[in-house]
Parts: sequence; structure tokens; C-alpha cells
Amino acid sequence: MILSQKNGRKLSLEVFKQLRDMIYEKSGIFFPENKLYLLEGRLGSRLNELEMESFQEYVTYLKRLSVQATELKKIYSLITINETYFFRYPKQLDVFEKTLFPDLVKERSKTGNKRVNIWSAASSSGEELFTLAMMMKENLGISTNRWNIALKGTDISHRILDIARKAEYGRNSFRGTVSTYYKSKYFTADGDRYTVKDDIRNMVKFDYLNLNDVNAIRSNRGLDFIFCRNVLIYFDKEMKKRVIRAFYDALNHGGYLLLGEAESLHGVSSAFKVEHFPGAFIYKKE
Repeated sequence: MILSQKNGRKLSLEVFKQLRDMIYEKSGIFFPENKLYLLEGRLGSRLNELEMESFQEYVTYLKRLSVQATELKKIYSLITINETYFFRYPKQLDVFEKTLFPDLVKERSKTGNKRVNIWSAASSSGEELFTLAMMMKENLGISTNRWNIALKGTDISHRILDIARKAEYGRNSFRGTVSTYYKSKYFTADGDRYTVKDDIRNMVKFDYLNLNDVNAIRSNRGLDFIFCRNVLIYFDKEMKKRVIRAFYDALNHGGYLLLGEAESLHGVSSAFKVEHFPGAFIYKKE
């Protein structure tokens, strides 16, 4: 049965399932049948670029091992929505800035362990991780250099990682509440473009990681905070469970997992303790 047509090409339910299953196997990203039109629309441009006549031809092409890894990277860049901006979810960030991070600094100062590991597990174009870096800089002040701070951002899209590494942003990235103080202190302005200054850029590292690779997740051990906001919505229940188990293993005892405002671990994991704060809740590994 033919369900959709765009750019003169048709995507059948049968071919959709082949394509959907391959994407799920490699990335854990799941497309239910009601997302057929979305997948077709996102990948139509690749058929144009490859001068292919049908999605079946594209699926056959994708099965070729010689091109699969490269082509999957292009697919991930097309199907993921990189919706982020500076100081997104302010209530949650307020908890991090005023409670969680200062408490960690106070505790670590007593023991002499001045290392802090933070991972943004779907860092997109980098605004989230740079926001955290600015907050930590403000919290630690001039003593920042006396701390070993590791801020790592990972994403499945190489295209979006290149944008994050460039650290140059337009007005859309500032559509949240960003004070003039932060803009003037941590960015260099050039017209309507803003580039993150080197003292913040040097605190942050970006790299590729596929969350379907649980061994890669677990290799990031010793983490104090994992930010994984608005990612679980792309996974089915089994994938969510695998990822959350790997997150749990990667966190230090007493470490925190921060999800998107509309996400929760209900029915996914009971391993974390839920801590409630005004306007936000956080998951803690005890």
C-alpha cells in the first residue's frame, strides 16, 4: 500500500519498515508508523543528491557495507531535531547553579578532590554545555583554574558537532533569558553573531557518540552529572531502559541525571532517587 508521495517518489509501508528498522538497529531511534511522512520528508533530499528513483533503491544502497557508516551519519544529521538555546529550562538550571554544583564543590573541597565531570549526552549545537560552563565559571570565580573540570558534549550528528565546536551563534540561540552580563562577559559580538570566548570554549570538549552503544556510554565512568534532555522521546521503552542502565553505571554514587521537563523515568527505571525542587525534579544515584 502506498501511503505517501513527495518529490515524485513514493514510500511504501513495507520499505518504510525496512528503513525504520535499520535506523533503529544502528541508533536506537525509533519511528512508529505514524511518522512515515516525517522520515520520507527528511530523507527525500538524500535521494535527490544520490539521483535515486525510489526509497527501495536507497535501502539497497544503505545495506552496502562500503557506504553504510558514512550514509548513516548523514541520516542522523537529517532525522534528529537540534532544538536548543542558551539557558534553556531555567528552573532546572537554577537548581544546578545554586544547589547541586555548590554542594558538590563544598564536599570536594573538604576531601581535596577537585575534579568535576559533566556530560551533555546529546549536546546538539553546544548551547547547553556552554551554559553550564558559564555557570561553573561564575560559581568558582578565579579559582576555576585550581579545579580539574571536564565538560564533555556528545551527539550522533557530526554536522551539529561541527557547529558546536565553532561556538558561533545567532539570535535564535538567545531566545531564552540571557542577561546582558553573560552576553558581554562570555561572548564576542559581531553584528548579530556571537562567538563564545576562549576561556569558556577551552573548558568544553565535543565528540561523537551513539547512545545505542551502551559500552561507549559506560566508558564515560566517574561522572557527577549527566544532562540528557529531550532525547528519550526518540527511543522505545527497551532502548530507554538500556540507555538509563548505562547512565546509572557511568555516574558516581551521589551523581545526578537531568532530563527534559516533559521526560521521566516512570516505567523505565527505579534505580534512581527522585529529588524534587521548585519547578524541577532531578534523578540521583545513591
